[in-house]
Amino acid sequence: MNHSVEERKILLQAARKSIESIFTGKEPAACDYEKYPSLKDNLGAFVTLTINKRLRGCIGYIFSDNTLYDTVCDAAVQAAIHDPRFPPLTKNEFEQIEIEISILSKPFPMESYDDIVVGKHGLILEEPGMRALLLPQVPVEYNMDRDQYLRALCEKAGAFRDCWKRKQLRINLFTAEVFSESKVEGENGSS
Repeated sequence: MNHSVEERKILLQAARKSIESIFTGKEPAACDYEKYPSLKDNLGAFVTLTINKRLRGCIGYIFSDNTLYDTVCDAAVQAAIHDPRFPPLTKNEFEQIEIEISILSKPFPMESYDDIVVGKHGLILEEPGMRALLLPQVPVEYNMDRDQYLRALCEKAGAFRDCWKRKQLRINLFTAEVFSESKVEGENGSS
């Protein structure tokens, strides 16, 4: 599930143009699926917005019936104006945002907590009354070990932070292809 640098740039530009459309009303160009057939795949994706390396919005979809291109465009707009943790992005802030895209693999069930590889696996908690997701880059960015990562997942779900120690929770794992505007600019080959 690795996309070329060119495909990554197309997705990042589409995300930026989608957010810009909030202020201009001008939609991003349609994707040329003949030239970029992998952008037509139905994959989940998250778009994360930061300003000065601080979170400004993050929304996405674990699964999507839409094309990857359309999923990224939609998630970008949702992250900009519908993340409940933040007010809608302003036009002034738009100029300052950094966009990061995470393309998700299909989730798979965790057999034991030992399956979790920090920095590789994202976590999806699904228990009665508890739902939460953390992207695989989160524990790396916050220098978390596996226990801290599980605590953060429980807290995000609104549960007691050490509830994972009382019983094995129903958690699905996934991997993600993660890239951002600043990290794709200097690339010139496929990765």
